[in-house]
Amino acid sequence: MTSRNQQLFEQSQKVIPGGVNSPVRAFKSVGGHPIFFQRGQGSHVWDVDGKSYIDYVGSWGPLILGHAHPEVVKAVQDTVQNGLTFGAPTESELEIAELICKLLPSIEQVRLVSSGTEAGMSAIRLARGYTGRSKIIKFEGCYHGHDDALLVKAGSGALTFGNPSSAGVPAETVGHTIVLDYNDLPGLDAVFKQFGDEIAAVIVEPVAGNMNLVAPSEGFLSSLRNLCTQHGSVLIFDEVMTGFRVGLGCAQGLYQIQPDLTTLGKVIGGGMPMAAFGGRRDIMQCLAPIGSVYQAGTLSGNPVAVAAGLATLKQIMAEGFYEQLGAKTQQLIDGVTTAANKHGVELTAQSIGGMFGFYFRKGVPTSFAEVMECDKDAFNRFFHAMLDEGVYFAPSAFEAGFVSSAHSEQDINQTVSAADKIFSAW
Repeated sequence: MTSRNQQLFEQSQKVIPGGVNSPVRAFKSVGGHPIFFQRGQGSHVWDVDGKSYIDYVGSWGPLILGHAHPEVVKAVQDTVQNGLTFGAPTESELEIAELICKLLPSIEQVRLVSSGTEAGMSAIRLARGYTGRSKIIKFEGCYHGHDDALLVKAGSGALTFGNPSSAGVPAETVGHTIVLDYNDLPGLDAVFKQFGDEIAAVIVEPVAGNMNLVAPSEGFLSSLRNLCTQHGSVLIFDEVMTGFRVGLGCAQGLYQIQPDLTTLGKVIGGGMPMAAFGGRRDIMQCLAPIGSVYQAGTLSGNPVAVAAGLATLKQIMAEGFYEQLGAKTQQLIDGVTTAANKHGVELTAQSIGGMFGFYFRKGVPTSFAEVMECDKDAFNRFFHAMLDEGVYFAPSAFEAGFVSSAHSEQDINQTVSAADKIFSAW
């Protein structure tokens, strides 16, 4: 008998490219068909066939409080009664902007947008306008949205410029983008020696989460800061994923490195479509209407999204929130790796705050190349077996996972027990 999930996927492919509105949802990496979800509550989601899952995707990171948190839902409901959007300033915009600036000392001014992609492309344009330069540096495996200039893969040599990683992106569009290996200090030094006075910006995920979870090596972020300062380049921290997910001070607070610009998203929208970019006042003052760098958006600062974001930020500011979140996440990865190793399965893991990564390889990876050494087939087998047990991880070996404050001791224990059962049969 065909499940409702399968039926909906077959129908969706007729009217939506690939049947999904974002590629990773299609399950092409892991095989099988995607799950169509109907509702979520706390740490659980239910699909259209009525099956329940413990959710470690959390809409790819925003739901740090879990699904349908009562305070967030109430804030949205109260706001909706007054209207959905105005395309004009609101007092709540000011409130969340002041709160972001208070929580992140590196941000003196901030502008709200509607997506991480929009934040990333705007930050790059702003850095170029501020410096009058064209070249940017990004790192292999880091994702900053689907803007043309950032859809780039590494060239054939250490100092070559990147090549488009998507059809439809002209080679000349990425002709000013240099791609380096994440955590590659010698490569970074070499590029700045050759192009230092031409580099407008370096954009980096301070903790990479789009090639699974990869932490910065010792000295990597501080070297970025020093080189950008020395050469007058703008250092952009892409904290769309890590922002308020790894700590209240974000990754920049965790590693005590102050960027010039920061992009935020996911958690600051509380599950609604909202993002932001902000930083030094002298750079932000280059934005229209007071500067010459143009950026605009009809739904920027949408009051419904702002309400969800404010309600979320107020909850995570509670004393001990991140200590408890980090402990839960550590308990999860310790339990799953212990279960794997007990049965002779090669699995390593790490976590930072409420983010985690599992790797079917010996040792925790430090670069994109090392991530690609993971046993993808082993992950796919693990993913589907856990799905059968009612545990939902990201449908890709190259995505970080997320724990929320709604995950209980029982959720963690149930997940570890499921993993133990699966590994015992390998």
